[in-house]
Amino acid sequence: MSVHALYVTAAYAITAVVLAGLIGWILFDQRARKRDLAELEASGVRRRSDKAGKS
Repeated sequence: MSVHALYVTAAYAITAVVLAGLIGWILFDQRARKRDLAELEASGVRRRSDKAGKS
């Protein structure tokens, strides 16, 4: 394998690892934010845009 092919393969591998890490981070953070919202809604905090709560 030439040096150029090794460089290209390493670049693709590093990119794949970084993208997988970012996707994992986004999914983990999404679950945490949903959990936070559920806790707030359970404690009675409502969003200003929630028209159903202002009957």
